[in-house]
Amino acid sequence: MKTAVVLFNLGGPDSMAAVRPFLTNLFDDPAIIRLPRVARWLLARLIAFRRAPVAREIYRQLGGASPILANTQAQARALEASLGDGFRVFIAMRYWHPFGIETAAAVKAWDPDRVVLLPLYPQFSTTTTASSLADWRRAAGRVGLAAPTHLLCCYPDDRGFIEAVAGMLARAVAETPAGERIRVLFSAHGLPKRIVAAGDPYRWQVERTVAAVLAALGRPGLDAVLCFQSRVGPMAWLKPGTDEEIRRAGAERCSLIVVPIAFVSEHSETLVELDRDYGRLAAASGVPSYRRLPTVGADPRFIAGLAEEVRGLAEQGGAVRSNRGARLCPPQFGGCLCAAGSAV
Repeated sequence: MKTAVVLFNLGGPDSMAAVRPFLTNLFDDPAIIRLPRVARWLLARLIAFRRAPVAREIYRQLGGASPILANTQAQARALEASLGDGFRVFIAMRYWHPFGIETAAAVKAWDPDRVVLLPLYPQFSTTTTASSLADWRRAAGRVGLAAPTHLLCCYPDDRGFIEAVAGMLARAVAETPAGERIRVLFSAHGLPKRIVAAGDPYRWQVERTVAAVLAALGRPGLDAVLCFQSRVGPMAWLKPGTDEEIRRAGAERCSLIVVPIAFVSEHSETLVELDRDYGRLAAASGVPSYRRLPTVGADPRFIAGLAEEVRGLAEQGGAVRSNRGARLCPPQFGGCLCAAGSAV
């Protein structure tokens, strides 16, 4: 039995010349800008044109390209080794190479008996997992890939993921000098409030992740806050903002440990926004100490958890399921994919 495992991720420009087309692809996604096709097409190109100079400077600081593909390739190699014979891991990026259509063609050429889709977004959102799934459906249809396909739609409290994050956080807390007042900021990528109001369960799932990490940490009374970064544009976004919490910590003379709770690989939001921009903000705001935990990357605990999820999904079947098997989200979240009769 041959099982193809497809890792979904955002993708990132692999050269300075790729920055503007990457941004265009990002903002032309109907899951990101919810406008009619022609209006979205025009607006995406305008936003990409305006944002490209700032984005190029960000990627220049990262060596001229995003590290997300290399990070994802390392995760793919580790996962394939953990899964063993009969499994092959592929990568499908949403906004830059390897695109879903390239990956679908490679999967078809390998001729698997089944396909498992594994988003590298632990918490489900219509803007990430659902968008990648829609892209995969189009790609698989175009190349004629008809193998039975299963999707792990979310795993916000997967055992391996939580153990990896809690283990790193426990070490950081233990290394804090005695008497130093610390606060943990769990920083997640932001989302416009209107998307959440439309039934997207992202915030609820991130809160579930934070609760699971704190439970695994076993330190009742630890000062911890969930906050959101990467706001774009004038619309209302999820609150509180990471920048707001950094300023508050400075005013209260609180040292910070920042946990990138919704990212599993390093990229511009961690290496530039959290490390450089928010590091500078922390210093300017009077934060005594600012430490940022690494993402889980290819941490053996995280990879083992993913391997367990993949084996379970491949063996137990079901078109769409969460790490708990059945639907995880409460019924008020209409954007959830994990509903009875859901098809990939």
